[in-house]
Amino acid sequence: MSAEIKLLLSDVDGTLVNARKELTPRAIAAVRALGERHIGFAITSGRPPQGMAMLIEPLALRLPLAAFNGGVLARPDFSAIEEHPLSADCARHAVERLRELGLDAWLYTDSEWLVRDADAPRVEHEAWTVKFPPRITPEFPDEAYARAIKIVGVSDDHPRVARAEQELGDALRGRASVARSQAYYLDITHPQANKGAVVTALARLSGFSCGQIATIGDMPNDVLMFAQGGLSIAMGNASDAVKAQADMVTDSFENDGFAKAVESFILQDR
Repeated sequence: MSAEIKLLLSDVDGTLVNARKELTPRAIAAVRALGERHIGFAITSGRPPQGMAMLIEPLALRLPLAAFNGGVLARPDFSAIEEHPLSADCARHAVERLRELGLDAWLYTDSEWLVRDADAPRVEHEAWTVKFPPRITPEFPDEAYARAIKIVGVSDDHPRVARAEQELGDALRGRASVARSQAYYLDITHPQANKGAVVTALARLSGFSCGQIATIGDMPNDVLMFAQGGLSIAMGNASDAVKAQADMVTDSFENDGFAKAVESFILQDR
């Protein structure tokens, strides 16, 4: 199977980077080895494009960045290739329902991150991760809803987030893609902004078939790209449900699982 792989699509958090949101030397070397064997490398994440900036130079990224789970496909200079915004009505409905369910709500446009309270759970952590601060506003303005690319429901009550995923998935079926990107984050994006659609978009842009694209990730929102691509690899830190959907399972993100997967499952026959 590895002999047919032309491109590897990787999730970022919990997969490519470690718990400190850092690339390890072994991960950088693994991506370099892919390039030496003429295998493309691309990344997809719930992060905004700017939130992946720190990965571009060390990994010498040339392929599109699939930000917001595919809500924006951008070149490494952040110029947009494709954008899939939510409808304003859908974004507003999602925010209202998240609040009713006891989750904090964030709103991302193509250029801004809006939150209601700077001291709310995970805001400081997210700002450290994406390397830029949010805009604080007690209520999201109409123009923000009109430009919404992603709504995020946030809570450190993980079962509450899981229940919200089910309820909003049912309520917004056909209007939005609803999936957890972390145990504490629920991402709500355009129906075409999901990681399965990222695989088909990269196939179209690269000229490869979906079956020639390997995928690696750790969360439920990565399962769609497992199903759409060729060889699929789950991280060792993934849940058993996610692992069951993958062809291969590697080590944890805290033990260089990404690099080990590249070395063992993709490069070994080359």
